[in-house]
Amino acid sequence: MARGTGDEDSHSKPLGRFPVLFYGVGHMLNDITSACWFTYLLVFLTEIGLPPSDAAIVMLSGQIADGLTTVLAGELIDRYGHFKIWHGAGSLLVAVSFSSVFGGCLPCEIIGSYSFFTRTIGYSFFAAVFNVGWAATQISHMSMVNCITLNSTCRVVLTSCRNAFTMVANLSLYAVAFVVFNIESETSDVDVESQYRWIAFSSIFIGCFFVVLFLLVTEEPRLKREVHGRSHARISWIYWFRKLLYYQVALVYVLTRLVANVSQVFLAFYVIEDLKMAQSSKALVPAAIYSCSFVVSVLLQEISWDSRRLKAVYIAGGLLWLFAGAGILLLPSNMNGFMYILSIVIGVANAFMMVSGVSMQSVLVGQDLNGCAFVYGSLSFFDKILCGVTLTVLESYQSSFPALQNDHRRPNLSLSLTRIGFGFVPAVCALAGIIVTLTMKLPDSRLNPQLDPLLA
Repeated sequence: MARGTGDEDSHSKPLGRFPVLFYGVGHMLNDITSACWFTYLLVFLTEIGLPPSDAAIVMLSGQIADGLTTVLAGELIDRYGHFKIWHGAGSLLVAVSFSSVFGGCLPCEIIGSYSFFTRTIGYSFFAAVFNVGWAATQISHMSMVNCITLNSTCRVVLTSCRNAFTMVANLSLYAVAFVVFNIESETSDVDVESQYRWIAFSSIFIGCFFVVLFLLVTEEPRLKREVHGRSHARISWIYWFRKLLYYQVALVYVLTRLVANVSQVFLAFYVIEDLKMAQSSKALVPAAIYSCSFVVSVLLQEISWDSRRLKAVYIAGGLLWLFAGAGILLLPSNMNGFMYILSIVIGVANAFMMVSGVSMQSVLVGQDLNGCAFVYGSLSFFDKILCGVTLTVLESYQSSFPALQNDHRRPNLSLSLTRIGFGFVPAVCALAGIIVTLTMKLPDSRLNPQLDPLLA
């Protein structure tokens, strides 16, 4: 008994700077490919001539494959462990398949048919394969947090560091995209495929470098098998389904992911089609958003966290998104320079909501470590399916939804589906997240603060 208490005490001590950093870089490949997926997939597919409804089917196939894999991966990780093996195998699948998502249709070349149906099936297949690997990597990496430390503040610090490197990954993608869009012309479908193939290959190279670093330096977590001596004693799904907090955290997480993903998908369409900005804005505006998110994510690591602060930060992020959503809906094209001010607000709001929303999952898990992967997997399942359905519905109306022009006094302002997808839908999700958070009763699990901050 004394030994068990000693093990728990050792795992409750603050983490050092380097374990936090090396954990944070482990999701870089997923993050940079995910940024490319949500920002450019629909743009790429429509630019090569695929109808918006077919492009939406490609994205939905990937989201469904992702959602189903998250549950399966969570169950198998809880049963057998081996986080790093799952992480490495998933990363390998991502690296191999991602270049085929953005590029020529390989099945079309093999069959010799380039019909809409054939191209939709071909791109959907590789989208599904990519998302299977992506899900395995995501669940193994996210569920490691609870098995690395019992310190609640350190868990938030790990999540915040992971989110900071998500911003680094996004910024890396948009830097690459900015260079490619300014160097490569796009006079034909072949040129468009070449542009995005370069972006895909660059993303894979950057992400794989950090995955290798993570796998070489980060140790396999042993905490799940050490605490209380319950080796592989899995917790039943029913245990979680009987908890009200499980459903509240699930709602907050899903709504947070909808805010981030839906806004990211429609951002490129919004700045080009609604605000009439230059092509380079497809990279510059997202870069401004993620630069702000990165700075905020790093600063959040300096806070000693408890349940009240988690809720307060999430609510603050949601309120900022309500302000940003109103600005997106009302911003006329002749004042598109103000988009960079809105980018700062969105960046701060995203960081607040993502860090606190994901950290609520750690609070939900607590010390029930042998069910942590199922929690992350099941919540990600709801996220992926609902996000895929939402984007499919919105995109299916993209070509048929008429822009509702306002009167002659405001000729530069129109209510388009893009504005609804980029501004209204995320704002509604943020408001719903605020309401759920206000009703939530998180257990107060404040422990010793992280004493070796990344800014030291």
